[in-house]
Amino acid sequence: MRARTRIITLLASLALLLAGCSGGGDGADDGRITLRFQSLAWQEESVAATRELVREWNTTHPDVRVEYVQGSWDSVHDQLLTSFEGGEAPDIIHDASDDLADFAHGGYLADLTDLLPGRLRSDIPQRSWETVTFGDGVYGVPFLQEPRVLIANADLLRTSGVRIPTPEHPWSWPEFRQVTKRLSGDGRYGVAWPLKEPVSATLNLSLSTGGKLFHRGADGKVTVRFEAGDQVVPRTIHGQVNTDHSASSTTLGSGGSDTLPGFFAGKYAMVPLGFSYRQQIQQQAPEGFDWQVLPAPAGAEGLTQGVSPQTLSIAEDSPHKMQAAAFVDFLLQPDNMVRLALGDWMLPTGTEALKDPALHTAEHGWATGIALAGQLRTAPAQSVRGYPEWKDKVATPALQEYYSGAIDLEELRSRLEKDGNLVLARYQR
Repeated sequence: MRARTRIITLLASLALLLAGCSGGGDGADDGRITLRFQSLAWQEESVAATRELVREWNTTHPDVRVEYVQGSWDSVHDQLLTSFEGGEAPDIIHDASDDLADFAHGGYLADLTDLLPGRLRSDIPQRSWETVTFGDGVYGVPFLQEPRVLIANADLLRTSGVRIPTPEHPWSWPEFRQVTKRLSGDGRYGVAWPLKEPVSATLNLSLSTGGKLFHRGADGKVTVRFEAGDQVVPRTIHGQVNTDHSASSTTLGSGGSDTLPGFFAGKYAMVPLGFSYRQQIQQQAPEGFDWQVLPAPAGAEGLTQGVSPQTLSIAEDSPHKMQAAAFVDFLLQPDNMVRLALGDWMLPTGTEALKDPALHTAEHGWATGIALAGQLRTAPAQSVRGYPEWKDKVATPALQEYYSGAIDLEELRSRLEKDGNLVLARYQR
């Protein structure tokens, strides 16, 4: 009786195993391969463009079907970590380059060095590939990038008489501070800084002033040093909020979208935002509201700023890496990359895609963004192991308190360096 029970149990387990294989990501009963593609597209146009490209692939590649899986930027890191550890990661993974370091070092992502075609490798500039290179491996394909720009109330700028900056003649950081003072008064602020997530904005803009913050020694270990170049942007924001009162203190804990109603109402003359926010502004601005895109201020390094491009990676556990790489190559053909960029209102990384006339129009500030594309560099924290914890536990609260006036510059330095280096040291033993 016990032997019979074991046989029945074995047969039932085998049936479940076979059922799981036929419905999973390896292949279906008809021999087709199914790849799971987790996308983080969220804007309506972006989701539509991505889904349409998946349909086009499936139509022309009947033997390799791609299944679209909707993910979320809000939870992607923890969700991916759980799926990696549980052996259930999607084959193709949409993420951002500053989220890849720990996954790459942890062995969860495939090295794409020998998987990607030469066309794709040569089309994307080396400065973009540096954002996804960890050690000797390449663990993602950077395909969309987003500079930070100033979105301005064009009517207020014209009536104020301030000099209008261009990519060829941008404001310096001191000039920007003076302009925001001039634009303030009568219940209006010259600028609203939405700094709910202050770290990436501060670090990436600080590249224009020579800021590095993270310094890698001869032994390969990274330490934090808050030097003169790192201080220009924080001191500017702190001065606008606490000394000049040309920046609203109430927006420091806000996200970018939270500032738009006040911007439309004329409460803020300018808002520093990511390039893609133009879509929300175009959709939500009241009739007759005139806005324009200006370059971020420039420092000793000109308009240089850091970016963490959106990326496509392949899971190390995927049994079909070659097919996954072929889909990535299809998705990032120049014309397709342009479609994704237009859908997300961002800039493509590909050299050919950047030439597309649709991205060079003055309408909605596209031409200003294109002019900044050559100035975008790897975000300072890109390859720093432990950066997510450093950001959440040390840098975010320290910067928020400094910008609000709760602590001074020396206390900010102490916390970024002393507390920050204790965190990073644990990842570099």
